Amino acid sequence: MNVLEFEAKALLSDLSLAVPRGHTVTTAADARAAAEALGSPVVLKAQIPIGGRMKAGGIRFADTPDEAAVISGSLLGQSIRGFTVERLLVEEKLSIAQEVYVAATYDPAARVPVLIASREGGIEIESAGAVVRREFAAGAALPDYVGREIASELGFSGGVMLKLAALVNAVARAFVRWDALLLEINPVVLDAQDNWWAADAHLELDDDAAFRQKALLAKLPVSRELAERKTEFERRAIEIDLADHRGVAGRLVPFDGDLGLLIGGGGASLTVLDAVLNAGLRPANYCEIGGNPSVWKIQELTKLILSQPQVTRLAVIMNVVSNTRVDLIARGVIKGILEMGREPSDVISVFRIPGSWEGEGQKILSHYGVRSFGRETSIDAAIEAIR
Repeated sequence: MNVLEFEAKALLSDLSLAVPRGHTVTTAADARAAAEALGSPVVLKAQIPIGGRMKAGGIRFADTPDEAAVISGSLLGQSIRGFTVERLLVEEKLSIAQEVYVAATYDPAARVPVLIASREGGIEIESAGAVVRREFAAGAALPDYVGREIASELGFSGGVMLKLAALVNAVARAFVRWDALLLEINPVVLDAQDNWWAADAHLELDDDAAFRQKALLAKLPVSRELAERKTEFERRAIEIDLADHRGVAGRLVPFDGDLGLLIGGGGASLTVLDAVLNAGLRPANYCEIGGNPSVWKIQELTKLILSQPQVTRLAVIMNVVSNTRVDLIARGVIKGILEMGREPSDVISVFRIPGSWEGEGQKILSHYGVRSFGRETSIDAAIEAIR
């Protein structure tokens, strides 16, 4: 579950981490009142359960209460990354002397939690230069020196270093205690008084651990309610699946990357997704297919995936399958691309499905200039071929 920023910050505040003063609002009038109460200038942040808000125009700045009202009026009700903005977080604008990035997440290769920190905060952390990484044990107490080492490697010393170290350690411990998949503060802001602030917060919780996090979830009513909703993208995928009983192809989860995925095959979909991420590629979605879906179903799913404006290419990868016809998958993908007015050879980065009617599927793809791979090519090798 993705936790909305204002509820994630409330949890951080409970850990005695400093967060900016702010108010959540649902109307322009409330935004004006919040800006007046906080004093100008302020930051207005769309409260949606997904990242990339800055790039999508979901974070704005206002110098006066009147400007806050105008901006909030344009943000509320707007669709950002598939979510309708129903509330805003209006916060005081911090005075920034330095920004850093701090996060705790899981390393899928090492299968351990990892702390990640960088002196370069902001929206392009994936391209940051000097990144500090520390693996730690989920089942053992985190030593205090870990945070101090990370803060020191980022170039801080003295009291500033000790304060940042305490924040880093608090993030790691909360990550484990909350059964989180990601706890990210980007940026952590240093002010002129040498105090560190959690200027933003991104928290993802493991749904499978909900049974032992009832007390925590009780503090997140808005995020829980929103998590039970479906985006228009997800609803359309379910409609496609229900409209045709043949095969399974309705679990479609959007991400923010540019590589569309049609994947599956006896649990191989998660393997493919991990391999895509490990290769440094950015998936636009998760979409598991199997059980011999019809041409129409694959065609409509292809069109839905390609309808996302950021998607520029498509990867079709499955494990060895005996109950799914390769030619039907190929026909559906090609038809979907053509109906979108695009060229299959430009869109399909890789097609790798070993299975029944494999030769016929490869002939169809070859006719449209698409190179395909069979069982002689591993999933990892196929992903390496993605251009």
